[in-house]
Amino acid sequence: VTSLTADSRNSDVYFRLPILKSPSRQAKAYRSEDSTGRGEGHVGVPEERVIRDFRGTALIDVSTPEKEYEKGFFPLAQVFDCSEWRRGHGEFWNHDRDKTRQFDQFEKLVIDRFKQYLLPVITLLKQTPKEAVCQVFEKVNTGGVSLTVFELLTATFAADDFNLRDDWSARRHAVRAKKLLHVVREDDFLQAISLLATHERRLRVVAGGTSPSEAPGISCKRKDILRLSLSDYRSWSDRVSAGFETAAQSLHQQRIFRGEDLSYRTQLVPLAAIFTALGDVGRTDGARQKVMRWYWCGVFGELYGGAIESRFAKDLAEVVEWVRGGPEPTTVTEASFNAARLHTLRTRNSAAYKGLYAVLIRDGGLDFRSGDAIDNQIYFDESIDIHHIFPRKWCDEHQIPAKRYDSIINKTAISAKTNRIIGGRAPSIYLAALQRQADISPDRMDQILQSHVIDQALLRADDFEAFFQARAMSLLARIEQAMGKKVSRELPTADESDLFSDSSESLDDDESTQRSGV
Repeated sequence: VTSLTADSRNSDVYFRLPILKSPSRQAKAYRSEDSTGRGEGHVGVPEERVIRDFRGTALIDVSTPEKEYEKGFFPLAQVFDCSEWRRGHGEFWNHDRDKTRQFDQFEKLVIDRFKQYLLPVITLLKQTPKEAVCQVFEKVNTGGVSLTVFELLTATFAADDFNLRDDWSARRHAVRAKKLLHVVREDDFLQAISLLATHERRLRVVAGGTSPSEAPGISCKRKDILRLSLSDYRSWSDRVSAGFETAAQSLHQQRIFRGEDLSYRTQLVPLAAIFTALGDVGRTDGARQKVMRWYWCGVFGELYGGAIESRFAKDLAEVVEWVRGGPEPTTVTEASFNAARLHTLRTRNSAAYKGLYAVLIRDGGLDFRSGDAIDNQIYFDESIDIHHIFPRKWCDEHQIPAKRYDSIINKTAISAKTNRIIGGRAPSIYLAALQRQADISPDRMDQILQSHVIDQALLRADDFEAFFQARAMSLLARIEQAMGKKVSRELPTADESDLFSDSSESLDDDESTQRSGV
């Protein structure tokens, strides 16, 4: 069947009547299991039904019924009604016995198999749940490809003359105009709509007198997304698009500029839903302060690494209520950060690693060379990234363990050009070089270092251990400020820090450029 389909594109397909002498080869020529026989058994011809060589000479001409009879080419289009072709073939050959026997054999080997073939059919009633349709598709499709909720909703909405794919394509272009939202997927968008639609439904039922315990829940799981109606989508889609844009603006204020810098891409879903539900209230300073505190508690508490749909549902209801005067949400109360975790934050695989990097920039980290605050333009123009403060080469030369100097405690936001000036030299040497090349006074350089919570005296003295301990405590203070709550301050000693490891440890972007010692 696959071979016939390929040959039938922009052409007509013909079966060659069995003209081979051996009956076994005749049968083999029509067995689908045999690739060689398949090629012998049928042929595709162009629309004019003449196959020509490169000079234009006709090699096979079946442009009339008489030529079909003469060449023994039976048209596939007549396989379910061959009586007329059989009569014409018999008359053309004056009912020759051998030709009649030949067609009888062809009918038995090919035509009857088409007529008798049983095609399996699964009947799905209109009331069959969409999740069951998904499961049936995944079980029976030969490619083993899961049908996404977006694909199934696209098919469902098409019944109402609505093209979900085209609608999302237009929205995606608008949403992804912001670099931060390049990571937003169609399923993220549908999850946000599901959260809001089920939240609204729950509030309406509760307002009608139903107790909260008996009211429908808030959810964005697969089965709930599949239950979205076209009216749900139309009601929320524009507002959710605006919610994602508000989320991006708020994260820009936190100095998170790219999707790659998000600690959790998935946290965009409840963030966008929260801003959508809050509407104009979400744009007030008080509301943003609370929403961003919730955000940082999720990041530093590392609460979005596992099953997250249930937390999304709690986030939407609890954060919205909190902004309107209710109690602190579960994500805020559950979040905790242990000082020992700082020693294991070595790569971008850690949510708290990327979060602390953003907080340092947000809280006034200045560019080492220009002294400018790291805003959107500086971030991209100067290729700001995470780099070592005490360079790798210097640390190796002074026998400082890699697990210690690769910690976020020994890293900060530094431009690519500044990082080349730093090289593998001691801080006391590269600071003097920076001051000289950028015409920066020692006092101004101290201010720049302080903006990165770096003790300038310890850095200038090349005292790694004292610098390391002091900066760890300063970073913990920044984390406390972001989370709005106290965290553990008990740091492990240099020997104990080797006991802590990051299971997802791998080279990050910075480390890949520092093999030469930077």
